[in-house]
Amino acid sequence: MHSLLFLDPGHFHAALTLRGPQARAADEVFVYAREGAELRDFLALVERFNRRSPNPTRWRPVVTTADDPLARLVEERRGDVVILAGRNGGKARTIRRLHESGFHVLADKPWLVEPSDLEHVRASLDGWPLAAEIMTGRHDVAAGLAKRLVGTAQIFGAFRDDAPAIEQESVHHLEKLVDGAPLRRPWWFFDVRVQGSGPVDIPTHVVDQAQWFVDGDAAAPMLLSARAWSTRVPAEAFRRITGEAGFPRELEPFVDSDTLSYRCNAELVYQIGCVTARATTRWNLLPSPGGGDASHGVAHGTRADVRLEQSARTEHRRRVFLEPRTDAGGVARALRETVTAWQAELPGVEVLPAGPETFEVTVPPPLDGGHETHFARVLDEFLTIVDAHRWPRAHARQVHAARRRRGEDERRRRDASAAIGGHLLGIVGRIGTRLADDQEDDAPRWQNRRSGCVISSL
Repeated sequence: MHSLLFLDPGHFHAALTLRGPQARAADEVFVYAREGAELRDFLALVERFNRRSPNPTRWRPVVTTADDPLARLVEERRGDVVILAGRNGGKARTIRRLHESGFHVLADKPWLVEPSDLEHVRASLDGWPLAAEIMTGRHDVAAGLAKRLVGTAQIFGAFRDDAPAIEQESVHHLEKLVDGAPLRRPWWFFDVRVQGSGPVDIPTHVVDQAQWFVDGDAAAPMLLSARAWSTRVPAEAFRRITGEAGFPRELEPFVDSDTLSYRCNAELVYQIGCVTARATTRWNLLPSPGGGDASHGVAHGTRADVRLEQSARTEHRRRVFLEPRTDAGGVARALRETVTAWQAELPGVEVLPAGPETFEVTVPPPLDGGHETHFARVLDEFLTIVDAHRWPRAHARQVHAARRRRGEDERRRRDASAAIGGHLLGIVGRIGTRLADDQEDDAPRWQNRRSGCVISSL
């Protein structure tokens, strides 16, 4: 039985790990934080889970407030697993200190905000205790179906090589509901020096899903190009989202008149082995009426394209579609036979026509409770690994590959004639981490020195 510790839970993802009961953890959880709205919001969300009907939880938070919550947590050692989701600036150093103090760490993304973070991340991933990212995408049933289809040669074929074989786009919203209630974001969420900029935030999960689809956990993603741009946040919207009376002084460098420029959007083009992928992530102010976050991803195969979509067209549910490119009859037969074989494991999944030579592989609602439920599943998986005291085979391969790449990187650095500095663009795998890009100081363009690509910045 594990005792969970929560350190400065400034992001709602921390509370979402407690959205469901956890047989591997004690009901009493220990929270170390500074006084303030972030702590109150965390406790309020946990209490909503306790009072929820049906399936209420029974969490009993024990709160310790301090000017230095990390020092108190390490000194008192009232548990063995730390959940970390909040300010990202300095997070890599915190993870390293916790790791070296003997705590297992489950931390939200991004881990990499500035160049010096990479050294701390590498140290935290080097051996036991376990440090892992809250990577929810692999717990989504629809995404799992899409991966199964991509991995079935009779249906998908192989990844095409005449254009990006994986195209992913996700749209998030600064104003949103969590557990049915309006989310209040802390003001520092809009400071990229604390939260992290667009290229290192949501793309962490998007790139991870592409690695998962191509079974490329052991392959180093190589960045080909990237760009980043801003979402404009008027003062009135900022007040609604944060509850602040106005823009804090710390955000003044990003404010022009009554509008904040939030550099939260990104587009990356990269390779995993021989597969080229494009990822675009955007933040809008408001969702459409009745809507929420949206995503659209396509894996292009030589026999069929597999599409994973969540939008107004899919009633804001994640749905899986397949479009044959050749031998439509053969692909359709293979699809039906394959889905029939899944019934013992995924009861109720079926194939339905969705247009001319387009099929949908449907996911029965009982199989997946939605994105918010995935965080508790990640926690359960993490505790399972800790209890087994053994990395899963796929993770072990990735750590071995990361260590091999680290040795190669160190040899390249010794041979380099100039120091690498500037902005870090991190591409983070499920547990491993990969440095993908750097930026020259005050330069309008980013350049990937390894590939020679010029990366435009908007």
